[in-house]
Amino acid sequence: MQTALAPEFRGTPDGDEADAILRKCVHCGFCTATCPTYQLLGDELDGPRGRIYLMKQVLEGHEPTRKTQLHLDRCLTCRNCETTCPSGVEYGKLVEIGRRIVDERVERPAAERALRGLLKEGLTSPLFAPALKLGQALRPLLPAALQNKVPAKADVGAQRWPTREHPRKVLLLAGCVQPAMLPNINSATARVLDAAGIQTLVADGAGCCGAIRLHLSDHEGGLADMRRNIDAWWPAVAAGEVEAIVMNASGCGVTVKEYGHSLARDPAYADKARRVSELTRDLSELLPDLVPKLKSKLRRRERMRLAFHPPCTLQHGQQLRGGVEAHLNALGFEVQLTASESHLCCGSAGTYSVLQPELAYALRDRKLAQLTPLAPQAIVSANIGCIQHLQSGTPIPVKHWVEVIDEALAD
Repeated sequence: MQTALAPEFRGTPDGDEADAILRKCVHCGFCTATCPTYQLLGDELDGPRGRIYLMKQVLEGHEPTRKTQLHLDRCLTCRNCETTCPSGVEYGKLVEIGRRIVDERVERPAAERALRGLLKEGLTSPLFAPALKLGQALRPLLPAALQNKVPAKADVGAQRWPTREHPRKVLLLAGCVQPAMLPNINSATARVLDAAGIQTLVADGAGCCGAIRLHLSDHEGGLADMRRNIDAWWPAVAAGEVEAIVMNASGCGVTVKEYGHSLARDPAYADKARRVSELTRDLSELLPDLVPKLKSKLRRRERMRLAFHPPCTLQHGQQLRGGVEAHLNALGFEVQLTASESHLCCGSAGTYSVLQPELAYALRDRKLAQLTPLAPQAIVSANIGCIQHLQSGTPIPVKHWVEVIDEALAD
């Protein structure tokens, strides 16, 4: 696919990168077979190939419209198409560039701007936790659509953090909404690692990984979040005190692993960002080391039947497949994937379920229709957004996989 960049994009970082990505695309259409929005809507412009053509037109000088913006908005950025693509097209990077350029040229309606601004600032604000507590107190009175976004109040035990020190140490990104919404994920992570002889540290000052602002076209805000996190982690990294920076939210994991790319042109942060990305591990990547150490510490009991939903950010963004279910089975759980469509997105996709609720709930229900027949005692996943989104549509408990290991640990 040849491009003829418009003058305003020639020689610019965005233009050069987008052009290099576009030139890989051979227009084969394999990506449409695994695109969730194309599966639902059947519109070529709501699949990767159609969106690539829209972005190509903009880069060649065509004026984008609200329709262009809408088709790009409907993309979940699940990156399933990257797994399918035989040419290695980095669609995720391309769509971020495309959205940013289109948003600069097409003004959104006031209501859309307000909602996106509220998400961008509210979810990353220190006020999010008290606001959530208020929402939990008023949950029975809230409309169903809001109840879906407000989890039940966490058990007091969710705050129990191990106190033992170990020679082996890792940094954990607590995240922006996770400590308030589902705090047991972080403390369960620390307890499981503690049982395996690894101490979990949380750096003061680290917060949102940058994904929320980045996906809402606030590129500079996203980079600022990344720099803040690097500054918070760097003393421990530079001193060699930690062996890894651990992500228990796969959405954060894919973003932090790309810090090196995102900040490659920042002379003050490029080397640090590259080092942080090299040290970053999804929690599931620690499982081969954890399983032998945890086996003898788990309570003997009937095998727990689990259905595993692998988040897109794990299987497509980070290209990590098969590890979680294999290692959970090795620990004595009975874990199954759906017979079909385990590769498809559940519809959460960060803020997508708020901005595109109709599509998000359709994908959620489609995913649950595949998971429910497995008759699991619990559905497990690896990303807070997927967990909360799926839980809103089923009475079956939905948890992070590390929580079921934590529950099985002998006291």
